[in-house]
Amino acid sequence: MPSYKSDRVFGLFNGTLLIVISLSMLAPLVHLLAVSLSSPKYVGAKQVYFWPKEWNVQVYKTIFETDSLWRALGVSVYITVFGTLIALVITSTIAYSLSRARMPFRRLILRGIIVTFVFSVPLIPSYLVVRSLQMENTLWALMIPGALTAFNVIIMKTFFQGISSEMFDAAKIDGCGEAGIYTRIAIPLSTPVIATIALFHAVGQWNSYFSALIYIHSKSLLPIQVVLRNLVIEDNLGSFTQLGTVDLSRPATPEMLKAGIILFGTLPILIVYPFLQKYFVKGAMLGSLKE
Repeated sequence: MPSYKSDRVFGLFNGTLLIVISLSMLAPLVHLLAVSLSSPKYVGAKQVYFWPKEWNVQVYKTIFETDSLWRALGVSVYITVFGTLIALVITSTIAYSLSRARMPFRRLILRGIIVTFVFSVPLIPSYLVVRSLQMENTLWALMIPGALTAFNVIIMKTFFQGISSEMFDAAKIDGCGEAGIYTRIAIPLSTPVIATIALFHAVGQWNSYFSALIYIHSKSLLPIQVVLRNLVIEDNLGSFTQLGTVDLSRPATPEMLKAGIILFGTLPILIVYPFLQKYFVKGAMLGSLKE
């Protein structure tokens, strides 16, 4: 009985703590939504907190009518989707190869990948490599350099090693080569870990802006996160108006525009997350615990 009561108390404490943490993370988004939907006079007077005052959707009309913002969002969607696909192909092929005991120099390659946990690539050599490959000022520069990470390789390699070797042996008896085993057995059985890696990479790709600041010079190729960074960090609405024709004489304050644009650039990845979340815990646990 005492153990049962202590378990209930512990569970209640954990649940309460997680609810508080969740609300603290949700509160800024609710505040931004309230600011973007309120009347300018209340926003200017700092009287808006978590509920709009005198509903006003003019901010979103302004945002939706700005073609360059849609283009920046489209760039982010493009590099997130195709960058994630590229990362999954590269990561899964390398991880599968490293999981096969017959691969030559397997341990040496794995140690070289693990070294990148400790030593990251310096900025100047990375920039010189991107420029020498003529990827500067192209979207390739935002997708290729970060496509492979040691963390993702190790998770997927460990998962592949946990698949029953009897299945691979049966496939070889049926005449499958390594490519056939990879495409017909390893990948179909790896949906949880693939979804987990996809979620890791997609969120990181969507939120990334530093690579675009370094490699991209054309305004038409800037992702939405660079626009948000210029608005929030530099506190500069000029970076918004330079992207396209925006009528700031409409009833909307700079704070309202910032709040609306932040939500405009944040909601797409929040909408995608629930579809992958069911695989997240399972994939992460299997990929980290199996040997």
